Amino acid sequence: MKVSVVSQYEEDIVPVLAQYGIAITDKSPDAVIAYGGDGTFLLSERMYPGLPKLPLRDSRSAPLCPAHNLGDLVESFVSGKLAKSDLIKIRGSFRNKKITALNDIFIHSYNRNNAIRCRVWIDDELYLKEDANDGIGIATPHGSTAYFSSITNCIFRSGIGLAFSNSRDHSNHIVVPESSVIRIKVIRGPVVLVYDNANEMDRLQTGEEITVRKSEESLVVYGLKDFMCQACRTLRHMNIETGADISA
Repeated sequence: MKVSVVSQYEEDIVPVLAQYGIAITDKSPDAVIAYGGDGTFLLSERMYPGLPKLPLRDSRSAPLCPAHNLGDLVESFVSGKLAKSDLIKIRGSFRNKKITALNDIFIHSYNRNNAIRCRVWIDDELYLKEDANDGIGIATPHGSTAYFSSITNCIFRSGIGLAFSNSRDHSNHIVVPESSVIRIKVIRGPVVLVYDNANEMDRLQTGEEITVRKSEESLVVYGLKDFMCQACRTLRHMNIETGADISA
């Protein structure tokens, strides 16, 4: 098996992979191993879109519980024992440009002292004539555990989520079928358009629109439930709270 590795700490994971006969390459890999956190996982998909991914937590920032030993996870991956998930992605279209996101697409206020005002359609039916808020986000089920959850205090398992940050009109979030098409028009801008954790940003002016729908692309991910179980998460939070050196 040939894989590409995306990590700040490649020197930590490469020896483990070598023990299981995995060759490292940047050309035509069979899969991509993202060794790090959520951000590394998202980065790996932007670097190698569509290739199967194995996300692994790096022990420097997130210690693994005994059930998720790094060597055992790699062995399970090589032997085909790791569960496989198929994650949907969403595509945003504006002007003559398209962006694809695994987690979410958000628009935020460009001028931090002003709210944005937007009009929203769902499947060409007017959903909100106007809403004033700090930002609007469209998320996948996987992305619902990220910023969407921070705004709404909930997650979802299927469909596409629409969230409004600090809505003046108290507009509640909504989850629509994944076949739905969401269109947002900027009534008062400009707004900043971002997706996942990409550094790339665009600006939409007053009167401009973005349309978001399920992408034709999807992503196969191995061992997603093992990426950070509740026991691993507890260990991580304990180290953050105590300031312990988890790289030791």
